[in-house]
Amino acid sequence: MPHSPADTATDLAPPPQHPPVPAPGRRAEAGSTRVLVAVALAAVMLPISVTGPGVALADMSGALHASAASTQWVLNAYNVAFTAFMLAAGSAADLFGRRRLFLSGTCVFALASLVAGTAPVIALVDVARFVQGMGAAAVLTSGSSLLAHRFSGAARARAFGIFGAAIGFGLAMGPFVSGLLVAAASWHAVFLVNVVLGAVVLVLGRALPESRNPEARSIDKLGVLTFTLALMLLALGFVEGPAQGWTGPATLGSFAGAAVFLAAFVLVELRSAEPMFDLSLLRRPTFVAIIWQPVSIVFAFAALLVYLPPYFQGAGGVGSTVSGAMLLPLTLPVFVLPLFSGVLVRYVSVRMLLAVGPAVLAVALLLMTFTDPVEHRTGMFATLLLAGIGIGLAFGVMDNAAVSVVPPERAGMASGMFNTLRVAGETIGVACVAGLLLTGTRGELDAHGVANGGTLADDVVQGRLGSVRENGGDDLVQRAVQGLEHGWHVVYVVLACVALAGAIAVFTLVRDRDLAPAHAE
Repeated sequence: MPHSPADTATDLAPPPQHPPVPAPGRRAEAGSTRVLVAVALAAVMLPISVTGPGVALADMSGALHASAASTQWVLNAYNVAFTAFMLAAGSAADLFGRRRLFLSGTCVFALASLVAGTAPVIALVDVARFVQGMGAAAVLTSGSSLLAHRFSGAARARAFGIFGAAIGFGLAMGPFVSGLLVAAASWHAVFLVNVVLGAVVLVLGRALPESRNPEARSIDKLGVLTFTLALMLLALGFVEGPAQGWTGPATLGSFAGAAVFLAAFVLVELRSAEPMFDLSLLRRPTFVAIIWQPVSIVFAFAALLVYLPPYFQGAGGVGSTVSGAMLLPLTLPVFVLPLFSGVLVRYVSVRMLLAVGPAVLAVALLLMTFTDPVEHRTGMFATLLLAGIGIGLAFGVMDNAAVSVVPPERAGMASGMFNTLRVAGETIGVACVAGLLLTGTRGELDAHGVANGGTLADDVVQGRLGSVRENGGDDLVQRAVQGLEHGWHVVYVVLACVALAGAIAVFTLVRDRDLAPAHAE
């Protein structure tokens, strides 16, 4: 979606009778800098909104007396909205104006953060998080469009490098910063900090130039609706499964409804003249393998970011700050390694990096079954570091690979499908792991004859061991922690199988010649 990098007006020389003004080149450079700073700052606050609430879950659920199911929607609501509205937001940016959508999305995001941070009940937090996810989708898609329009050539590559680094920084430091905020203030601060960041972005964004695509297509409203409902019902099935039973009417009804709306989405896209998803790309086995590979990685990565902090706080007995810091071995390689991807591909093929990344992650997840945050903390850090290396190796090359295996004229659609399915993988991974943790923990407690296993599982998965101790003392706490560790062992094995499937798909379906354009770059 290339456009001219600057407005014609900035190239006009000032009339001699006017006071001296900066040279046109400097004005254009200053305008480009404002665009980059505003978009990069916005890119930092978005991943913090994904990883931050995980650190605050224990404090938030305790303060609001929330069940595990309702607390999960703090995470799922944001992810579902963010995923479902991403492609629609891209079309809206081209249709109504990128600057307008960027500022509107930032405003919606900040206001929703304010509501979430001051809500007296968990239901209002959940609703605010859904709206926040819609705003995040608008900010991310319009922000990247602003960069693509403003910069060209080598400058565009540098701008997107900074953009990616900003997202990586927010992803890597989100849990740690959120832990500091919870320790220094309360769980409210994790949401309210986005109000401050959003206000700064709005101030910077007022001077941004407007741009739109005069040939923009209309928004695929029916596609957005069916895709959103399918994701929400799928997440609902995983949330309700532990409480209602995996074979209960509510759970099976949710999964059946998700399948119906997913089928409806496919029919809508096949019949649409301007679909969100060009499903014909899925006839290419290479493209299917390439878009499955990131799903197999983020399925685990997002779940670990969200649910390990409560695990560390509960079973490990650490505070919110330490629980956030304990994730740094996992997150820092994901930030650092993509910065060296250009060097790595000189010595290792892109195909090998794409396959080795999830394979290394699978090995790390299996090794985690031998660790815990109490007696084997060093081993836990080592396995988290290994997992981070596997994820970081793949993150540096997978975006470019997605557009390298399709014709250039279809690169935009391929990129949109790739990113939407990647975020969908995060959404499903977080919801699925929550269900597995609760089911595994409750099953272990029930097997040992512990009364009220369902209630205890809720508390322990959310890191609320204080309430467990009040009901049964240290002996009950020990049994609850053992149940949680069993639940995590089940999760590690499932996530390892998913990651291994991604590695096998790349090894068997992708060839080096398919990724020749990626090597060239």
